[in-house]
Amino acid sequence: MTQNSAHKMRAVVKVGTSSITHADGTINDNMVVALCRQIVELKNAGVEVLLVTSGAVAAGVAAMGLTERPGDVSTLQALAAIGQSRLMQRYNDEFALHGAVGAQVLLVPHDFADRQQYLHARQTMLRLLELGVVPIVNENDAIANDEIRFGDNDRIAALVAHSVSADVLVLLTDQDGLFTSDPRYNDDAQLIAEVQSSSDLLSISAGSAGTARGSGGMASKLSAARIASWSGIRTVIARATKENVVVDAVQSRSGVGTTFVGRDRQLSARKLWIAFAAEAAGSVVIDDGATQALLNRGTSLLAVGVLSLSGQFEQGDVVEVLSESGELVARGASAIASHELVNVKGKGASQGPSDSSPLVVHRDELVLLMGDF
Repeated sequence: MTQNSAHKMRAVVKVGTSSITHADGTINDNMVVALCRQIVELKNAGVEVLLVTSGAVAAGVAAMGLTERPGDVSTLQALAAIGQSRLMQRYNDEFALHGAVGAQVLLVPHDFADRQQYLHARQTMLRLLELGVVPIVNENDAIANDEIRFGDNDRIAALVAHSVSADVLVLLTDQDGLFTSDPRYNDDAQLIAEVQSSSDLLSISAGSAGTARGSGGMASKLSAARIASWSGIRTVIARATKENVVVDAVQSRSGVGTTFVGRDRQLSARKLWIAFAAEAAGSVVIDDGATQALLNRGTSLLAVGVLSLSGQFEQGDVVEVLSESGELVARGASAIASHELVNVKGKGASQGPSDSSPLVVHRDELVLLMGDF
């Protein structure tokens, strides 16, 4: 992993649709002004900053004078193309007032799945930082072949933070941070100032619904915080409109949202992808013996421990590994196709001519997700 040049601090800041646009989809000028001012302040203090922004589709909706967001993917992709250039223009104009330069970086999930694309994207972003430029990242919604996740860039922000070895990830939202329960419905909800361990993080659940204009919601923020935490990156979830929130969050000042402490154990880019970024093609349910072997002995998963499977997957596809009670134990890249596994699951060496049970997931391609290890 490329180290920060001259040990400069590096931060990734993500702003969502509900913060960067108004209810009618027009760009929120006050937010652009505040963001750019704070990013330049950090740059002047020697911090390298990447901005991950949503809002292209919403800006396209406003540019076309539509009264509501269409539902079909082809129109959404067209609106993203219309809105993206307008969004960038607004950022570029504002950065120019501070003597700073922004650069558009459009990414799709494939850029993290394919090793060569991953390295290429990372090198481009690092070179932009070396040049003193602010990379402005968005998902390439205009050509993404998956259905557009409207305004949800949380996962991309966490993967970008990992790829450039960021020190801190700031996720700006329309809430003050993570609460003990939903503050919109419970007056007794308390703000959680700090989340220490991954077991705390894995046990927290949150509603997935975001706003009508963005689809992030707190669940995707938690997922992103989990990715960053497992990458050793400190993560802060805070209210976008809070005065000086970006500077305060990056500089670890108290009273800013919820901070997720980065873990000591850091995953490789490959394992991070398996754990959090790849879409699971299927799942396997394993017996208690296999579960204990994975958790306590760091073994590979063998067919003898598999009770059942679902979905159709090929060798190399990512699968979820579930306990007998249905808990997520791990995720891994399968060493065997589902149509082959059906015939050998539950079988050991004594039941076949081979000298051992067939391999399902090698331990080097397996990421444990149960508990805090």
